[in-house]
Amino acid sequence: MITDLILGTAGHIDHGKTSLIKSLTGVDTDRLPEEKKRGITIELGFAELELDDFRLGIVDVPGHEKFVRQMLAGATGMDIAVLVIAADDSVKPQTREHFEVLRMLDLSAGLIVLTKCDLADPDWIELVEQEARELVEDSFLAEAPIIRTSSATGQGIPELKAALLEAANHVAQNRQQSISEPFRMAIDRAFTIAGHGTVVTGSVSSGQANVGDQMMIEPNSIEVRIRGLHNHDRVVDSVHRGQRAAINLAGIHHDQVMRGQELASAGHLIASRLITVRLDILQSAVRPLKNRARIRLHIGTAEVLATVSLLDAELVTPGETTFAQLFLSEPVVSTWNQPFVLRSESPIMTIAGGRVVVPVAAKIRRANQSTLQYLQDLTDKDALRRASAAIYFSGSSFASPLELARTAGIPNGETVFQQLIDDKLVVPLHRTGHKKIYFHSQLLDEAGGRIRAALERRHDLEPLKSVFDRTSLAAQFNYLGPASVFDAILERLNRTKQVRLTANGVGLAARGPSLSKGEQELLKQLIQRYLKAGFQPPTVKECQKESVKNQQSVPQLISLAATDGDLIEIGDKLYLHCEVEQQLRDTLSDALGEGVGMTLSEIRELLKTTRKYAVPICEYLDRTGFTDRDGDLRRLNKRQATI
Repeated sequence: MITDLILGTAGHIDHGKTSLIKSLTGVDTDRLPEEKKRGITIELGFAELELDDFRLGIVDVPGHEKFVRQMLAGATGMDIAVLVIAADDSVKPQTREHFEVLRMLDLSAGLIVLTKCDLADPDWIELVEQEARELVEDSFLAEAPIIRTSSATGQGIPELKAALLEAANHVAQNRQQSISEPFRMAIDRAFTIAGHGTVVTGSVSSGQANVGDQMMIEPNSIEVRIRGLHNHDRVVDSVHRGQRAAINLAGIHHDQVMRGQELASAGHLIASRLITVRLDILQSAVRPLKNRARIRLHIGTAEVLATVSLLDAELVTPGETTFAQLFLSEPVVSTWNQPFVLRSESPIMTIAGGRVVVPVAAKIRRANQSTLQYLQDLTDKDALRRASAAIYFSGSSFASPLELARTAGIPNGETVFQQLIDDKLVVPLHRTGHKKIYFHSQLLDEAGGRIRAALERRHDLEPLKSVFDRTSLAAQFNYLGPASVFDAILERLNRTKQVRLTANGVGLAARGPSLSKGEQELLKQLIQRYLKAGFQPPTVKECQKESVKNQQSVPQLISLAATDGDLIEIGDKLYLHCEVEQQLRDTLSDALGEGVGMTLSEIRELLKTTRKYAVPICEYLDRTGFTDRDGDLRRLNKRQATI
């Protein structure tokens, strides 16, 4: 069975990369007239090399400093790297920059190839090899073989093929798993062919695609269908991880697609203008990276201007690692642990690299110790810790364990997800008529703390109130997502006796009205006043006029009594004592037998009150469903009649 891998070249301009590929494959990857004229590679070139059970798709990248962006695009999806150094020229600036890029891509295998060995003395070549070893010290190329070659004489080409075969065997493990993952290909070229339409090319980084498959172009969420597939000029029915692919798309004009976008399985990628990353500042960086610095982000085949927000420092010095958020000038797609490169805005030079930890992020205003620990957990080898942290940073948007492939690098994450639920680290919230959503318990606890703090402030401002309007409080926490999330948090707080809930109000369980002795006495008097008034209760203003002291406190004291259940509000600022309200229900239950109806006047006479009070009392009974109105008659609600 043939295993497909991507081989990429890197190195300084005019060090013989294109000639080396031609010696290996017979293919001249300089395809543009300008490249032929100038003798340098400007755009990406492609070739193919078969070695035993391996088929290597070769990407030839430009070596000139002006074309590093093309080099970065070509490095996407690379499995094996060949660092090319001309034996007659040795290590040069672009050799170093290309090597730093390769190191940041976290490759596991590669070779060092000395070209033009026919043009240099053996002693000089020894010095070049020594300089190459010093360059790659403490990297994935530290133990890599150095192959001496000459494209002019054919020297070293058999040895190079043997070394490439050994490297291919080294990286070929776990390829089947990556083929079973969702399809993804970063687009490095897009063009149109007469009679066929839009064609995109790239290196397939995961999954498999077949003719007829429905796919999505991201960013922009453009639905497309695969009309045809090519792999190195061969018509094929499918392409998969490790292959170069040219894909003919239906449903899109070529003007709608460009380098930097990605072709992927529907729902696999989500575009974002904010990502959270782990940053590694190059030891060779000429200056520290400051907070709020403007940089160029290279990720996949995309290049985007961005602003860096450092999470736990004002600057990071060369050689240091830190967490940061990147605010992007336009959206990009990424997945957990995807490598990227940062270059300074001006002068343009490579300054850092790193890995994406949260591909669709929310702004972190203050990175406390808890937040930094969860970010650290996202770099952990333990899948359970990564999944927990990924769900924490997903907020209210996490809906399925399938998302763990994108947010935590855990394909088939159902088992890990269920373990988090069993451990009560993840809480499912039920939404009427909607799918469940899942919240990290830490997020619920943090939100609960903010709700308690908001209630504390309200208690301080209005010390005579025991509960506050639930709707207005909920409005402060719209950012939590659906209303069911806020309700679920309140229920958690209520179960642990941190808050108390009424039909429309919520307050802190440990906070009650702070009443002076005079106010406490006045409250008792008011409650007694309503009890004695029976079905002819006083208005709030009447109570104020009757009070000798603390008149300004009367409205709040009456509201407090209603909150505590001593009074029942039957109309606008009109209350009955709770015992009187129960007497009202008992009296009418006896009077309104089965099928019996009474007029307003009859109810007024029964209660021995006046029309002034009988009207709001009857309207209250209708509103609460105790009675039903039938013309001029009021009858006992059928449900009440059966109780």
